[in-house]
Amino acid sequence: MLADDPLGAAREDAGDPLDPRYAAAFAAIEADPNQLLVVADRGGAVIGCLQITVVPGLSHRGMRRGQIESVRVASSERGRGIGERMIRFAVEICRDRGCGMVQLATSKTRRDAQRFYARLGFAASHEGMKLVL
Repeated sequence: MLADDPLGAAREDAGDPLDPRYAAAFAAIEADPNQLLVVADRGGAVIGCLQITVVPGLSHRGMRRGQIESVRVASSERGRGIGERMIRFAVEICRDRGCGMVQLATSKTRRDAQRFYARLGFAASHEGMKLVL
């Protein structure tokens, strides 16, 4: 599912056999109590996924933040409200884990995603920057 869009297709490897780095990443996420992988399923088939990271911080008087990453909905399931239910669920998980803020990033090229997140109450309040290593 991570490779099921133009951006993901360029950076992910959905080949068989699966790159062992994915299994190593999954194990690391599973072992970290500040990480949570969430999947949406229909009839046992995975139709959506996302990752939540709870980030402890010093700023904002030690506020914890929820970071949502790798949000994907299967292309055959888009437009049916699954993404909205997943994000609302993720926000509640962050609230339950003591986060005072939830943040996420989306590519500047994903205009539909930007409108989607804005409709759910997210504000483009900062300019994100990355350094690829």
